[in-house]
Amino acid sequence: MAAEDRTRRLPAGLARAGGFLLLWLTLAGAHAGDLPAALPAAAASWVSLILLPPSGGGLSLFGFARIALRFPGQALAAGVDVARRALSLQMQLSPGFVRFTPRLPPGTARDAFLAYASLLPGTLPAGEDADGALLVHCLDIAQPAGTQMASEEAGFIRALGRPPGHPPGGSPEPSPGPSGGDV
Repeated sequence: MAAEDRTRRLPAGLARAGGFLLLWLTLAGAHAGDLPAALPAAAASWVSLILLPPSGGGLSLFGFARIALRFPGQALAAGVDVARRALSLQMQLSPGFVRFTPRLPPGTARDAFLAYASLLPGTLPAGEDADGALLVHCLDIAQPAGTQMASEEAGFIRALGRPPGHPPGGSPEPSPGPSGGDV
Protein backbone atom coordinates (compact mmCIF):
# COMPACT_ATOMS: atom_id res chain seq x y z
CA MET A 1 0.00 0.00 0.00
CA ALA A 2 1.49 3.37 -1.02
CA ALA A 3 2.01 6.16 1.53
CA GLU A 4 -0.50 8.34 -0.33
CA ASP A 5 -3.07 5.56 -0.05
CA ARG A 6 -2.51 5.35 3.70
CA THR A 7 -2.92 9.10 4.17
CA ARG A 8 -6.31 8.93 2.43
CA ARG A 9 -7.43 5.76 4.21
CA LEU A 10 -6.65 6.90 7.75
CA PRO A 11 -9.02 9.93 7.83
CA ALA A 12 -11.65 7.98 5.87
CA GLY A 13 -11.31 5.01 8.24
CA LEU A 14 -11.59 7.22 11.30
CA ALA A 15 -14.63 9.01 9.88
CA ARG A 16 -16.31 5.73 8.98
CA ALA A 17 -15.46 4.17 12.36
CA GLY A 18 -16.92 7.23 14.08
CA GLY A 19 -20.05 7.03 11.96
CA PHE A 20 -20.53 3.33 12.59
CA LEU A 21 -19.86 3.84 16.32
CA LEU A 22 -22.43 6.64 16.42
CA LEU A 23 -24.94 4.40 14.64
CA TRP A 24 -24.17 1.59 17.10
CA LEU A 25 -24.61 3.88 20.12
CA THR A 26 -27.85 5.25 18.69
CA LEU A 27 -29.28 1.77 18.22
CA ALA A 28 -27.89 0.05 21.32
CA GLY A 29 -27.54 2.93 23.76
CA ALA A 30 -24.46 4.32 25.49
CA HIS A 31 -23.89 1.89 28.33
CA ALA A 32 -20.29 1.36 29.44
CA GLY A 33 -20.81 -2.38 29.75
CA ASP A 34 -21.89 -2.62 26.12
CA LEU A 35 -18.83 -0.88 24.64
CA PRO A 36 -17.01 -4.16 23.92
CA ALA A 37 -19.98 -5.11 21.78
CA ALA A 38 -19.24 -1.99 19.68
CA LEU A 39 -16.36 -3.88 18.08
CA PRO A 40 -18.62 -4.65 15.11
CA ALA A 41 -18.51 -0.91 14.33
CA ALA A 42 -14.73 -1.11 14.02
CA ALA A 43 -14.97 -4.26 11.92
CA ALA A 44 -17.60 -2.66 9.69
CA SER A 45 -15.38 0.36 9.05
CA TRP A 46 -12.42 -1.89 8.18
CA VAL A 47 -14.57 -3.98 5.80
CA SER A 48 -16.06 -0.81 4.27
CA LEU A 49 -12.56 0.46 3.43
CA ILE A 50 -11.87 -2.76 1.56
CA LEU A 51 -15.23 -2.89 -0.25
CA LEU A 52 -15.50 0.84 -0.93
CA PRO A 53 -12.09 2.54 -0.86
CA PRO A 54 -12.01 6.30 -0.25
CA SER A 55 -12.45 8.33 -3.42
CA GLY A 56 -10.28 11.24 -2.38
CA GLY A 57 -13.07 13.82 -2.57
CA GLY A 58 -14.18 15.50 0.62
CA LEU A 59 -17.81 15.85 1.59
CA SER A 60 -19.25 19.28 2.24
CA LEU A 61 -21.19 19.34 5.50
CA PHE A 62 -22.59 22.74 4.53
CA GLY A 63 -23.80 21.30 1.21
CA PHE A 64 -25.48 18.32 2.88
CA ALA A 65 -27.03 20.58 5.52
CA ARG A 66 -28.38 22.80 2.76
CA ILE A 67 -30.00 19.80 1.03
CA ALA A 68 -31.37 18.45 4.31
CA LEU A 69 -32.87 21.79 5.34
CA ARG A 70 -34.36 22.47 1.92
CA PHE A 71 -35.80 19.00 1.37
CA PRO A 72 -38.78 19.04 3.82
CA GLY A 73 -40.19 22.33 2.53
CA GLN A 74 -39.60 21.33 -1.07
CA ALA A 75 -41.22 17.92 -0.55
CA LEU A 76 -44.21 19.53 1.20
CA ALA A 77 -44.71 22.07 -1.59
CA ALA A 78 -44.41 19.35 -4.24
CA GLY A 79 -46.79 17.07 -2.32
CA VAL A 80 -49.39 19.84 -2.07
CA ASP A 81 -49.00 20.49 -5.81
CA VAL A 82 -49.45 16.78 -6.62
CA ALA A 83 -52.52 16.57 -4.37
CA ARG A 84 -53.98 19.76 -5.88
CA ARG A 85 -53.56 18.40 -9.40
CA ALA A 86 -54.89 14.94 -8.50
CA LEU A 87 -57.98 16.29 -6.72
CA SER A 88 -58.74 19.00 -9.26
CA LEU A 89 -61.81 18.53 -11.44
CA GLN A 90 -59.81 19.88 -14.36
CA MET A 91 -57.00 17.33 -14.26
CA GLN A 92 -53.94 19.46 -15.03
CA LEU A 93 -51.76 16.44 -15.57
CA SER A 94 -49.74 15.65 -18.62
CA PRO A 95 -47.72 12.61 -17.55
CA GLY A 96 -44.79 11.41 -19.56
CA PHE A 97 -41.04 11.10 -19.65
CA VAL A 98 -38.40 13.82 -19.79
CA ARG A 99 -34.82 13.08 -20.83
CA PHE A 100 -32.14 14.33 -18.48
CA THR A 101 -28.42 13.98 -19.13
CA PRO A 102 -26.76 13.89 -15.71
CA ARG A 103 -23.35 15.38 -15.05
CA LEU A 104 -22.52 12.69 -12.51
CA PRO A 105 -20.94 9.62 -14.09
CA PRO A 106 -22.48 6.18 -13.50
CA GLY A 107 -21.53 4.91 -10.06
CA THR A 108 -22.18 5.39 -6.37
CA ALA A 109 -22.57 9.18 -6.46
CA ARG A 110 -25.12 9.05 -9.30
CA ASP A 111 -27.02 6.23 -7.59
CA ALA A 112 -27.20 8.27 -4.38
CA PHE A 113 -28.45 11.30 -6.33
CA LEU A 114 -31.12 9.22 -8.08
CA ALA A 115 -32.27 7.81 -4.73
CA TYR A 116 -32.54 11.38 -3.41
CA ALA A 117 -34.33 12.58 -6.55
CA SER A 118 -36.84 9.73 -6.31
CA LEU A 119 -38.04 11.14 -2.97
CA LEU A 120 -39.20 14.37 -4.57
CA PRO A 121 -42.90 14.10 -5.51
CA GLY A 122 -43.90 14.61 -9.13
CA THR A 123 -40.78 13.15 -10.71
CA LEU A 124 -39.24 9.71 -10.62
CA PRO A 125 -36.02 8.59 -12.33
CA ALA A 126 -37.20 5.54 -14.27
CA GLY A 127 -34.21 4.27 -16.25
CA GLU A 128 -31.88 5.16 -19.09
CA ASP A 129 -32.35 5.41 -22.82
CA ALA A 130 -29.95 4.02 -25.42
CA ASP A 131 -27.85 7.22 -25.32
CA GLY A 132 -27.33 7.01 -21.55
CA ALA A 133 -29.69 9.88 -20.73
CA LEU A 134 -31.97 9.33 -17.76
CA LEU A 135 -35.66 8.98 -18.33
CA VAL A 136 -37.53 10.85 -15.62
CA HIS A 137 -41.25 10.15 -15.25
CA CYS A 138 -43.13 13.38 -14.59
CA LEU A 139 -46.74 14.11 -13.71
CA ASP A 140 -46.62 17.12 -16.00
CA ILE A 141 -44.06 17.24 -18.82
CA ALA A 142 -44.94 20.91 -19.40
CA GLN A 143 -43.18 21.75 -16.12
CA PRO A 144 -39.39 22.38 -16.16
CA ALA A 145 -38.52 18.97 -14.67
CA GLY A 146 -35.17 18.80 -16.49
CA THR A 147 -34.13 22.18 -15.13
CA GLN A 148 -35.23 21.17 -11.63
CA MET A 149 -33.26 17.92 -11.87
CA ALA A 150 -30.18 19.87 -13.05
CA SER A 151 -30.53 22.25 -10.10
CA GLU A 152 -30.89 19.37 -7.63
CA GLU A 153 -27.90 17.60 -9.16
CA ALA A 154 -25.77 20.77 -8.91
CA GLY A 155 -26.61 21.02 -5.20
CA PHE A 156 -25.81 17.35 -4.75
CA ILE A 157 -22.45 17.78 -6.52
CA ARG A 158 -21.64 20.71 -4.21
CA ALA A 159 -22.55 18.52 -1.21
CA LEU A 160 -20.05 15.95 -2.47
CA GLY A 161 -17.38 18.64 -2.24
CA ARG A 162 -16.80 18.92 -5.98
CA PRO A 163 -16.71 22.21 -7.90
CA PRO A 164 -20.16 22.87 -9.46
CA GLY A 165 -18.93 22.83 -13.06
CA HIS A 166 -16.41 20.01 -12.73
CA PRO A 167 -17.86 16.66 -11.66
CA PRO A 168 -15.78 13.74 -12.83
CA GLY A 169 -17.23 12.45 -16.10
CA GLY A 170 -20.75 13.14 -17.30
CA SER A 171 -21.80 15.85 -19.71
CA PRO A 172 -21.31 19.51 -18.75
CA GLU A 173 -24.86 20.58 -19.56
CA PRO A 174 -28.16 18.83 -18.83
CA SER A 175 -30.41 18.32 -21.82
CA PRO A 176 -34.03 18.19 -20.66
CA GLY A 177 -36.75 17.60 -23.19
CA PRO A 178 -39.76 15.40 -23.82
CA SER A 179 -38.94 11.92 -25.03
CA GLY A 180 -42.09 9.94 -25.17
CA GLY A 181 -45.80 10.04 -25.00
CA ASP A 182 -48.20 9.96 -22.13
CA VAL A 183 -47.80 7.15 -19.70
